[in-house]
Amino acid sequence: MRFENVCIESLGYTLPSTMVTTAEIEQRLAPVYQRLRLPEGRLELMTGILQRRFWPSNTLPSDPSIESAKRTIEAADFDPGQIGMLIHGSVCRDQLEPATACRVHSKLDLPSDCLVFDTSNACLGMVNGMLQAASMIELGHVQAALVVGTENGAGLVENTIEYLNASEDVTRQNIKFAIASLTIGSASSGVLLTHRSISKTQTSLHSVVARADTVHYELCQGDHDRNDGQNRPLMNTDSETLMARGIDTGEQTFQKLLQDTGWQQGNVQRSICHQVGMAHRKLMLERLQLDAANDFATVQWLGNTGSCAVPVTLAVAAQLDVLTPGDNIALLGIGSGINCVMAGIQWQPTPVKGEASIADLIPTEATGSWHLAAR
Repeated sequence: MRFENVCIESLGYTLPSTMVTTAEIEQRLAPVYQRLRLPEGRLELMTGILQRRFWPSNTLPSDPSIESAKRTIEAADFDPGQIGMLIHGSVCRDQLEPATACRVHSKLDLPSDCLVFDTSNACLGMVNGMLQAASMIELGHVQAALVVGTENGAGLVENTIEYLNASEDVTRQNIKFAIASLTIGSASSGVLLTHRSISKTQTSLHSVVARADTVHYELCQGDHDRNDGQNRPLMNTDSETLMARGIDTGEQTFQKLLQDTGWQQGNVQRSICHQVGMAHRKLMLERLQLDAANDFATVQWLGNTGSCAVPVTLAVAAQLDVLTPGDNIALLGIGSGINCVMAGIQWQPTPVKGEASIADLIPTEATGSWHLAAR
């Protein structure tokens, strides 16, 4: 799907203030680690994740989404009266109905003729939302669209820790199905897209391509534990198989993106790879024949922030001046299902509003890749 008239006008994001290290999580897992005789440091070694962040308990996803939406609009100095579509694109939402986007729309006081709805598709919700918005803009139905989302991983991580420590059924063989749950973090992000005729940035959303390999839908399944009486979230993931099959899907999708954009691997100056773990990132970039030095990552210090991962990482890269005008940027999104959505962007200076002291929030151990990649 190629677009001639869609631009990314601004980016916004919000991060939780509470930081939890992987070492702290492992300390809390001491009962199961001791019972199974697992070495400390296993989780950080396997994932490359040093820390992640969590919202305060009882935080509604719409609250950070409202803040990220405001930041995104303010960054562009954009008239919200021109926004004709609002999509809330995360896994987490306030309730089953109405759409979480409804509360965000109300608090932003956007126009009443604005299209308002949620889109949920595992880690791809916000990227799917960008595709939906871009299609409406390209067709001329709306002039501007705002895609926002918030993921809150605290509940899943807490419940996974409790389950692993309490269950006698956990073994050295099946504990690996819970590893992905312990990589989850929290974040919120927003992306404002506009028609080229009103864009100040001219950052083109060039192409978006997708592939569905849904024969693998059972490899990662998240739901609520209906047996504990509290309906708490739990997730079961065959991480090794999901990674292998996801990379296969990613390779095929990336070839489709190259065909759609007319790029070669050497034409991709920057990439934002799906943020689930450093091993996955390494193997994916090797398969796609992309230089890891040109890839920007946040997973080391934010963990897997689901649907917010790609837009937040793009925003942080822009804020740190890692991106250069004229860069061709590949957004490499993959979600359980398996679904894959990748986008090609032709970058120009684009305003970002996020955490003012973002460089100070990144641990020294996690800055190697972006220092190496910065130009």
